[in-house]
Amino acid sequence: MKQYGAEFFGTFWLVLGGCGSAVLAAAFPGVGIGLLGVSLAFGLTVLTMAYAIGHISGCHLNPAVSIGLWAGGRFPAGQLLPYIAAQVLGGIVAGGVLYLIASGKAGFDVGAGFAANGYGAHSPGGYSLHAALLSEVVMTMMFLLIILGATDARAPQGFAPLPIGFALTLIHLITIPVTNTSVNPARSTGVAVYVGDWAMSQLWLFWLAPIVGALLGAVVYRLIAEPQPA
Repeated sequence: MKQYGAEFFGTFWLVLGGCGSAVLAAAFPGVGIGLLGVSLAFGLTVLTMAYAIGHISGCHLNPAVSIGLWAGGRFPAGQLLPYIAAQVLGGIVAGGVLYLIASGKAGFDVGAGFAANGYGAHSPGGYSLHAALLSEVVMTMMFLLIILGATDARAPQGFAPLPIGFALTLIHLITIPVTNTSVNPARSTGVAVYVGDWAMSQLWLFWLAPIVGALLGAVVYRLIAEPQPA
């Protein structure tokens, strides 16, 4: 239960910190942090939580990561569903806290986006379904490749949170214009449930694509990293 609690609070922090930066601070008059700041905020949530709870739960914070680690032989199948449930619940609770904070401002409109992920008319840059699908699959694949490599027993020990956090920052720098960046079904669900409407109708993509990408990342890492038989 401690592991599941750690995943709940870790994912809570990721959604509150990452999506909160987008909703509350990205366009704040005069000092808005913009795309660069939001990207960094997401990376920092993972970096800080990796050091805080990595020794408790592994700090997955993401159903796609848990599935990818299972496919990579690093995580038991029996813990997948409880981990995913804790992550999604943590994301939804964080979305609720963010909603309560954001709605304290006059004129707040959750329908304006609320950091939800989308494609087509709901893509920040107007990107198509196919572009969004490819973006999410490839970025999650690379994210899993980096996670598996950084946490490999042969990698330098104690530094894994740094490349993982920086990788998530880089992914956001690339793909916020395309989908608002998901690579994480729990992050997408955590805000989509409050937007409803289009965000919920497009949510399937932000479950399917990250999971497919995570499985591909696990396969690729096994191909390039596992020692060949003599």
